[in-house]
Amino acid sequence: MTLRSAQWYGGQDRNAYIHRAWMRRGVPGDAFTGRPQIALANTASDLTPCNAHLDEVAASVRNGVYEAGGIPLDLPVVSLGETNVRPTAMLWRNMAAMATEEMLRANPIDGVVLLGGCDKTILVASRGGSYAPGTPREGFEFVRNYLEAVLHRTLGMELDFIVPELTLAPRNPAMAELIPLFEDSRKRAFEDAALKAGELVERLSA
Repeated sequence: MTLRSAQWYGGQDRNAYIHRAWMRRGVPGDAFTGRPQIALANTASDLTPCNAHLDEVAASVRNGVYEAGGIPLDLPVVSLGETNVRPTAMLWRNMAAMATEEMLRANPIDGVVLLGGCDKTILVASRGGSYAPGTPREGFEFVRNYLEAVLHRTLGMELDFIVPELTLAPRNPAMAELIPLFEDSRKRAFEDAALKAGELVERLSA
């Protein structure tokens, strides 16, 4: 498979040399010799409580990408917090989606792991705040269904979901008794994040 990033880094012309030179800092010496470039589009923000844990998930994703032979690249994207943004986060939902899409299109990216939470950061592949069995709002699930309908069935994209449950439990005293469930889910989510990130690299390398 010819990687999309080769349009930037491949060859010996002046532009390829400059692109490789600018990106050398912090990556292995063989980063541009056919290794898939994987963006971690991350909505983590201290001002978005549902997304505050995503830097930890991103660390597991980075490890999985590296172990499979890829190059993980942090790509911060717009984060919309339902709890703080005024007058409403709804105003900027389309902006957030378009900004993420354009940054992925504009950069030398072969694959992407989208990290988000809550319904306004809807273009996600990994998220917190789920309503799975055993959680307080079991059955009240709409984000996954929306993603599958729009991204998978309509646009034909491959989707994998990584769902750490009860991510607000450590922050909310009323949820203290659910912290053990959160910690178990968190551990499994981190392991799953690394595994699926590695599988993405392997598909791109085939």
